[in-house]
Amino acid sequence: MRLTTVGTGTVSLTPHRACAGHLVEAGAVRLLLDCGPGVAHRMAERGLDWWGLTHVAFTHFHLDHVADFAALVFAWKYARLPGRAQPLGVMGPVGTRALLERIAAAHGTWLTEPGFPLEVREIAPGEAVALADGVRLEARKVPHTPESVAYSVEHGRRRLVYTGDMGYDPGLAEWASGCDVLLCECSLPAHMAIPSHLTPEQCGVLAAIARPRLLALTHLYPPVLDVDILGIVRTRFAGDVAIAHDGWSTLREDMSCWS
Repeated sequence: MRLTTVGTGTVSLTPHRACAGHLVEAGAVRLLLDCGPGVAHRMAERGLDWWGLTHVAFTHFHLDHVADFAALVFAWKYARLPGRAQPLGVMGPVGTRALLERIAAAHGTWLTEPGFPLEVREIAPGEAVALADGVRLEARKVPHTPESVAYSVEHGRRRLVYTGDMGYDPGLAEWASGCDVLLCECSLPAHMAIPSHLTPEQCGVLAAIARPRLLALTHLYPPVLDVDILGIVRTRFAGDVAIAHDGWSTLREDMSCWS
């Protein structure tokens, strides 16, 4: 299993961090977790196989997590001749179908009838689905928006947990217990804390409960980069920590625990 953090930023736009999007490659599965603005071009820029994606899963419906999905579908339909023929699985919380219908109402029916098989599946919290090649995706409710979920991706003996956007929730950490990688949002410094996002202090506490082999931090607003994120987290969590950037990958780090 390989994780590449395609977009590690937020709606606070910067040159170096696109909005949320994370690629998980496991067996024949190419799963994109969230697809915010800039992610499609960032995949092309980094030489990632955007054409070969097999699945896309949304954690919630904020624009910075879904807006580039329409661009990807348009590219699959028109960027190459012939267009895409490979099926695509689209997953997300209850309301995903309605979201796609609203986007199609704005842009055209090609979004939901793109000329290749498009299977939309809504995943309830606590539900698990088999993707392909032994890959299992499970959802858990997290505090952010009414529909927000975190995802667990399992393949063989490896497990990745992605929080999506969330507020502080020790139950999520218990659910993620023992995972190989906890890909965790780390939005704001403590002096700007809000209930719907995490601070480095809270990330450290959650990691201490979950005990991942690696804590990877993403969804970074510019102000949090002005504090000592690693120093703060390490006062609470003794394990390995990485501040992810666009293009960061578990195969480019010292990840003997992951291979």
